[in-house]
Amino acid sequence: MPGYEVSQEFTALLDRLRSAPLRADSTPIAELRASFEKLAAAFYDPPPVDFVPGNADGVDIEWAYASTCDRTQVVLYLHGGGFSTGSIRAYRDFCARISHGAEAAVLSVGYRLAPEHRFPAAVEDSVTAYRWLLASGIDAHRIVIAGDSAGGGLTMSTLIALRDSGVELPAAAVCISPKTDLALTGTSVQEKAYADPIVTPDGSYTHGVRYVGEGGDLCHPLASPLYADLHSLPPVLIQVGTAEVLLDDSLRLARRLRDAGGVVDLDVWPEMIHIFPFFASRIPESKRALEYLSAFIKHKIRSSKAEYERTACRADGIR
Repeated sequence: MPGYEVSQEFTALLDRLRSAPLRADSTPIAELRASFEKLAAAFYDPPPVDFVPGNADGVDIEWAYASTCDRTQVVLYLHGGGFSTGSIRAYRDFCARISHGAEAAVLSVGYRLAPEHRFPAAVEDSVTAYRWLLASGIDAHRIVIAGDSAGGGLTMSTLIALRDSGVELPAAAVCISPKTDLALTGTSVQEKAYADPIVTPDGSYTHGVRYVGEGGDLCHPLASPLYADLHSLPPVLIQVGTAEVLLDDSLRLARRLRDAGGVVDLDVWPEMIHIFPFFASRIPESKRALEYLSAFIKHKIRSSKAEYERTACRADGIR
């Protein structure tokens, strides 16, 4: 964007990422996973939190508790990684920062990964974790589901699956650089191919095929929520950078949500790349984006709680 200057730290990040590119379409999955963990470790500098591992009806989870967080308010976090890389461990720094910023407990979900576990395994695990939260006594209006990249798309898929099952929905959702169209029909896929050092068109396609399987439906509404019925969903914050290969996944999702009557906060950041908030431990732009999404989470939980209490009071009056 003309006239917009990025920070020196962000420029250094770009140089680092471009100096050691990984092609998801040709790199063995074990090497991809190890590289993701190595990148995350390089940016690991979390604020003080308690990490507590657990199990949600068979799904691996880990809590992140900041000392100031309200443990009755929960962010259910779905990590990125193209449905085939990424982990709870890789996202500890980011989840710790969300717990501090949003003043909420963060439940990171270790959903099953492809190609060992193909679609809809990730959706099933995310739904299971959310239902487990409800069964544990956490009120839906005190929960926000959030995720980045594949986890951002999975956030939308989880909302859709919950809605279609008649389960009470959370207060809101946060989608960071969401991957919502595995078929890659957005114009930004080619237009931004040389601007984004994290995602390539071929690599993104390979991840999608790993997820749904050879011959699988890349446009299945629970795999690519851009093609789903998006009515009756909670408010959604979408954060995305203008230099992203998957920029159009976010822009079109926002448009489709609004067309369905939804409330959307589309937060577009000039020159930023895929999942840029993930680098909040080092990058000023990432820190500001994280502050914004944390404020969104706090506001939505509090406003949803207030509306819930007003409704309860009216109901009490009727009885």
